[in-house]
Amino acid sequence: MSDIQNLEQIASQVRRDIVRMVHAQNSGHPGGSLGCTDFITALYFEIMDHDPINFDMDGKDQDIFFLSNGHLSALWYSVLARTGYFKLEELSTFRTLNSRLQGHPTTKEGLPGIRIASGSLGQGLSVACGAAITKKLNNDPKLVFSLHGDGELQEGQIWEAAMFAAQHKIDNLIATIDYNGKQIDGPVDEIISLGNLRAKWESFGWHVLEMNGNNMADVVKIVNQAKTLTGNGKPIIILMRTEMGMGVDFMMGTHKWHGVAPNDAQLETALNQLKESLGDY
Repeated sequence: MSDIQNLEQIASQVRRDIVRMVHAQNSGHPGGSLGCTDFITALYFEIMDHDPINFDMDGKDQDIFFLSNGHLSALWYSVLARTGYFKLEELSTFRTLNSRLQGHPTTKEGLPGIRIASGSLGQGLSVACGAAITKKLNNDPKLVFSLHGDGELQEGQIWEAAMFAAQHKIDNLIATIDYNGKQIDGPVDEIISLGNLRAKWESFGWHVLEMNGNNMADVVKIVNQAKTLTGNGKPIIILMRTEMGMGVDFMMGTHKWHGVAPNDAQLETALNQLKESLGDY
């Protein structure tokens, strides 16, 4: 089996985790989580240099990741558990009272893998900039990765951070945009159009790449290409085209599954479409 096929199988299992977690509590955000599964799977299982066993908040001499669009927590929790940050069985506590796996990631509960509370959109790029500067000051050669929603780009703080990163030549940062064209209220173009997003980021002084976020081979290829561009005086951003609800046919092509849980029958349909590869929690 090729590395890409292995990653695809892991991603299918992660998608199973997502729909089961959201269904169990009748609460959560399956659409974007399913769309970004290939990317986060590739990042943690293949691309990043990280140490699940010896996690600490500083992340010195490790690549670190920030999930700015924190409503994709089910996805992140699944990948963190399956890469060894905490026991897989804890996924069953998702969104329950006093759980470490809250609906949006938090730090108070001390969950390994989580370095900031997120979900209040627009803040993650600023945090990533700070972490990347810290690595430079500490002569730490590792990288900072972050993920953001396209609807999140309607937040002004994103563009302040974008200017700051270019001004300070934060070239150890690779940010990615989940460019699925949908947000909670409808199509992004109907809420606040982003226009020519590539031209915008280039005009802000970033190196811009594009990729198909639901093609595992392309994800691995482009993120690794982004890594080769670090250290050249510019921050890097990847515009990642995804399909919300990817892998579950009735969730795809609509914004309506942004924050809606499947019922019992819908869960069964979804699981029938998603291959089990690592065993359900």
